[in-house]
Amino acid sequence: MVPGLITAVLLVLFVGGSIWLWRPSVKPAMDAAAQMPLDDDKEETA
Repeated sequence: MVPGLITAVLLVLFVGGSIWLWRPSVKPAMDAAAQMPLDDDKEETA
């Protein structure tokens, strides 16, 4: 019983997190986070 409940809770958290990440309002923050490694390279060469 308990392992099934844990699996269900984790599934709900995964689906909820996936829906939250794919919202259009989160896209600018995700794009900025995707550019972070490239921004570090620009600072080192400048």
